[in-house]
Amino acid sequence: MAHASEAREPLLHLSKRPPIHPVKAWLIRLAALALGLLVCGLAAFLLIDKLKSNPERIGAFYYTFIKGSFSTSRKLWKFLKNLSILLCIALALTPSFRMRFWNTGAEGQTLVGVLGCIAVDFYLGGKIPEWLLLILMLIAALASSAVWALIPALFKARWNTNETLFTLMMNYVATFLVSYFLVIWVSNGSSSLPKLKTGKLPTVGNDYLLIILIVLLLAIGLYIYLNYSKHGYEISVVGESVRTAQYVGINVKKVIIRTMGLNGLLCGLAGYLIGAGLDQSVTINSVGGQGFTAIMVAWLAGFNPLVMIITAGLIQLLNQGAAQISQDFNVSGAFPDVIVGIILFFIIGCEFFINYQIHFRGKAAQERGIAK
Repeated sequence: MAHASEAREPLLHLSKRPPIHPVKAWLIRLAALALGLLVCGLAAFLLIDKLKSNPERIGAFYYTFIKGSFSTSRKLWKFLKNLSILLCIALALTPSFRMRFWNTGAEGQTLVGVLGCIAVDFYLGGKIPEWLLLILMLIAALASSAVWALIPALFKARWNTNETLFTLMMNYVATFLVSYFLVIWVSNGSSSLPKLKTGKLPTVGNDYLLIILIVLLLAIGLYIYLNYSKHGYEISVVGESVRTAQYVGINVKKVIIRTMGLNGLLCGLAGYLIGAGLDQSVTINSVGGQGFTAIMVAWLAGFNPLVMIITAGLIQLLNQGAAQISQDFNVSGAFPDVIVGIILFFIIGCEFFINYQIHFRGKAAQERGIAK
């Protein structure tokens, strides 16, 4: 019987790794990033003709990642602006993710915020004072996104629906909703709303500085809220165990609805910054997929709002560097996506080895022998 039992033992199995020192975890992540860059260099050498004919330019290939974001002041401000919008959406997701409410609908929630903001500008722009218009645009953005986020929260609290699928499907509804209003607003049938002349956030230094400062303050405020407030404590308890939360007297349904309401408000703020701070218009691509990228930003940072500044910066650095590679080396538009994908694959893959360990059959048997 012992032999039969041993024969049925799997070749390997996984177990949760005990928490490792944060410094060691970050060293593993840096090693994964370096390995990803090495593989990217190899792929570039094999696929880019300019590198095949002149291998010495491989250094220029790596420098392009930095050049894409920091070579000029214009690129630097663009990097900080894109980082801020991505970070704002990731911060919006953080409370719900800490609660283990897997919200995949930040793209649609932010897009609805942009729509609400621009709708007020479209109908009231030029008819009321600019300061009042901006306030009403903010209220509309916050309210519309909050309502959009509360719908799946109510269904989850009342009927325990699958929040991942529910919020994902609502992204498509949001896209169709924007398309519907564009058909109404644009009489020529192009569904392209020209940039509105009203409803622009005031300039502080330049067009981007105010947005950057708002998001930075938001990151600090959310960190304090999640770690030092009663609401933040309740979110953590619900995320760890719903039964434990119920046992200690926490109203789980109330926490779910309240947290998703906050999620929606922060997505609405991101929508307001896009609509009133940058585009002064709305399209189905106003958010540009950042609602999905923000999931990765939040997850890589371990749902820590301050660490998200680093992860959002890393992903934005990769995006702008990859775009610069496409320009400098005259490669197809798909290659930069391959570069970013390779690096993110290594970064995400290293998280597995940080959190889990692999046990092989021989080692497991040896450990049992020692135990005996």
